[in-house]
Amino acid sequence: MTVETKLPYNKEYIEQFSTSRNEPEWMKTLRLQALEQAEELEMPKPDKTKITRWNFSNFKHEYTEGKSIESIKDLPEILQDYFDQENVPQNLLIQRNHSVAYATLSDDLKDKGVIFTDIFTALKEHSDLVEKYFMKEAVSIDQNKLTALHAALLNSGAFIYVPKNVEIEDPLQVVFWQENPETALFNHVIVVADENSKVTFVENYISNNDDQETVANIVEEVIAHDGAKISFGAVDNLAAGTTSYVNRRGVAYNDATIDWALGQMNDGNTVSENITHLIGNGATSKANAVSVGRGKQIQNFTANIVQHGKATDGFILQRGVMKDSATTIFNAIGKIEHGGTKANSEQESRVLMLSPKARGDANPILLIEEDDVTAGHAASVGRVDPIQMYYLMSRGLAKEDAERLVIHGFLAPVVNELPIESVKKQLTQVIERKVY
Repeated sequence: MTVETKLPYNKEYIEQFSTSRNEPEWMKTLRLQALEQAEELEMPKPDKTKITRWNFSNFKHEYTEGKSIESIKDLPEILQDYFDQENVPQNLLIQRNHSVAYATLSDDLKDKGVIFTDIFTALKEHSDLVEKYFMKEAVSIDQNKLTALHAALLNSGAFIYVPKNVEIEDPLQVVFWQENPETALFNHVIVVADENSKVTFVENYISNNDDQETVANIVEEVIAHDGAKISFGAVDNLAAGTTSYVNRRGVAYNDATIDWALGQMNDGNTVSENITHLIGNGATSKANAVSVGRGKQIQNFTANIVQHGKATDGFILQRGVMKDSATTIFNAIGKIEHGGTKANSEQESRVLMLSPKARGDANPILLIEEDDVTAGHAASVGRVDPIQMYYLMSRGLAKEDAERLVIHGFLAPVVNELPIESVKKQLTQVIERKVY
């Protein structure tokens, strides 16, 4: 069975939507061009996963306002877990449905020219800067049908810009809270670190539509100019009713760094790409990701670091836990382009199976087009180590407690990379809920 992917909205709808948001003319034109392209382009074709059977075209699209809040204490308890109640983040943006519910940025960062706002405010107040980066360097509109549809129907997101030589010590955090269980999420995030700047960015996705089907089409572009450093952390926790397409891409120039720490915890069917291009000489990237699959969900995760410059360094680490009848594909791709001499590419993918009905595939791939390089990979799929279980149980732990410790230890190399302690704690809680 194949689900039709005909476009659910027309030119008139796009024009009206863009006009209602008071968008600049270039954005309206881009939306309309993207809609035309979406009619002709094919769906993405992730390895070993037939997403043509998934629902990506039957959804309700609109701009849904969310009620603003005065304090994070006004949030539901499940959202309060994202924050340290004794040390409220200085730089925080909470998007409720598609509008800003709460926003704060320190005066010091404002004075330094840091931009940290929602995508629609950025389109109004920093139109030229957004136009410079929007689907230009990292993600192209014509990549596939879903990227084109994303550009046409974008209804939320965030824009972050760090000027030259500005180093931000405290993290910038965004929470995308999809409170309305019906409305689709077409979310776009742009993070730009100009030359010799430094920023830590953490985002959270959460929804509560277990029974209501909808779509999340997420595109994120992360750009590190010469000498810049970006640490990007995320916890994706969209509910079972959401079918998700997540496209995260990075571009790093000379001596720049982009490090990823991704908690991929969606409960619905998910296809996700995390691709980083090391364009400049001396650029580096670590792509760390952890996932837990449960129920009957199907997931496909691809991490890809493409090394163009000389003396670049790329490392991919994937850890997954599969239970029930879940199916997950982990693709780790390291590619060294011709001319990328002295490059180093390493990758490790490991999957832990908790059920005989679950399926996990770990696919390490090295594509080397240069001689003077180093590269290596490791992959494994297996059950909980009985020797570890025996050791822990011999020390008096019950079987379930022993297994819990083994699982958390297995996932710790990625979880510990998250740069905000409260978010790290929250991811640990999500893992606990999904596994037990």
